[in-house]
Amino acid sequence: MSHTIAQALAFASTQQLDRLDAQLLALHALGREQQSRAWLLAHDDDLMSPAHWQHFEQLVQARAQGQPLAYLVGQKEFFGLSLAVSPAVLVPRPDTETLVQWALDLLQHASNAAPAPSVLDLGTGSGAVALAIKANAPSAHVTALDSSAQALMVAQHNGAQLGLAVEWLHSNWLQAVGQQRFSLMVSNPPYIELDDPHMAQLQFEPQAALTSGTDGLDDIRHITQTAAPHLLPGAWLLLEHGWNQAEAVAELLQLAGFANVQHRHDLGGHIRCTGGQWV
Repeated sequence: MSHTIAQALAFASTQQLDRLDAQLLALHALGREQQSRAWLLAHDDDLMSPAHWQHFEQLVQARAQGQPLAYLVGQKEFFGLSLAVSPAVLVPRPDTETLVQWALDLLQHASNAAPAPSVLDLGTGSGAVALAIKANAPSAHVTALDSSAQALMVAQHNGAQLGLAVEWLHSNWLQAVGQQRFSLMVSNPPYIELDDPHMAQLQFEPQAALTSGTDGLDDIRHITQTAAPHLLPGAWLLLEHGWNQAEAVAELLQLAGFANVQHRHDLGGHIRCTGGQWV
């Protein structure tokens, strides 16, 4: 039996899918990712081939089961960049753009950055933060690391597709960095508590990139305690964290000897990033 595009979208509605999700899945199933959603409306009477319908039906069922839309279509927009994503990496989120913007503000005004500031992104995942920084601060030398070889493959692919030169490093946090020192260090590390009830909603994303001990701060604690030997005088360490962790992260930075500790708010008005300066 043949199905029109309109019938396909109606089927998605019966599966409780958001209309925007259904439209994006339809464009993906049809191989029309470059078209706008208006194209679907203009062609809603077009018949889908059996293969396209089967693909769309599978995508709808997967989305209805909670699989992230980004994994199903294989890409996600972040800070104006189109990034490939897979279940090997977290889906980039708008809140993390707060971290990128803070980093770019510091790079623009840093006195120790001339002539070419050096930036390290810890736990890069898809490469979202590192690539967004490189795209907007092309003179910076950006290094990005991750302990997951699969995640690094995704990040390297994104860097190649975007034509952005980032140095990729397979490392468990700072272990493989050697004697390098940086003008700026940024990280969106795991920061969710192991028993957080919201983890059920994140079951399809890599758990190691999400949780960090009973209080969610194990990795941030490790970073604050080991970062100093890899920072130039005056360099900043910026950390993304949970909406309710700002005070704890600020205390960890201060205990590690960082000064000028500050915060930045996300789009929802929560304190999402905390950073300090090594002096």
